[in-house]
Amino acid sequence: MAPHPPQRLPPTPDDLAGVLRELHSLTVPPDLGLPPLDILSRVSERINAAPVLTDEDRDFLLARRHELQSAYDALTFPLAACAVHGDAHNENLIKTTGGNVLLIDFERFAFGPPETDLAVTAIEHTIGWGTRAEYDRFTERYGFDVLAWEGYPVLRDINELKMTTWLMQNVSENEPIAHEFRNRMHSLRNPDMLRRWRAF
Repeated sequence: MAPHPPQRLPPTPDDLAGVLRELHSLTVPPDLGLPPLDILSRVSERINAAPVLTDEDRDFLLARRHELQSAYDALTFPLAACAVHGDAHNENLIKTTGGNVLLIDFERFAFGPPETDLAVTAIEHTIGWGTRAEYDRFTERYGFDVLAWEGYPVLRDINELKMTTWLMQNVSENEPIAHEFRNRMHSLRNPDMLRRWRAF
């Protein structure tokens, strides 16, 4: 009887922290030509192209995008700029059977503030997609807690807008996605309400 192949374990936030710490510590060669991070890239295009939006929704989202770009441009980041992944979440990790962790999908690879990569895990934690213990291990492994930085709310709001406009593209697929899009839009219009978002 053939032996069962070894089970591939799912990557964890701790794995992501280790990979990001290594990525962010790399020296970027001057001739590499990394583009500067455009944190709100494609958001306007998604909003303008979305047939599901009312004119009021579209005006609201475009105004929010403009407001957040201005707030982002005014931030002073505590960590040194470096190579950043641009979409750093666990779905973009592969953990091999040997235990190695690989980072994939470098479509948004750029030069910018490492806080932008860290904020992705932070926002997932705050909307309920992980435990506090997992987030604490992430920050301990990386060595910096972006939630404790005064500029984090801007990155949080940017990620919420990006997550909402990404999902917006898929509302015609089924009612659960459409319902979640409406939930996220309601959250954006009510910034103080508790977020309980469903992952897709």
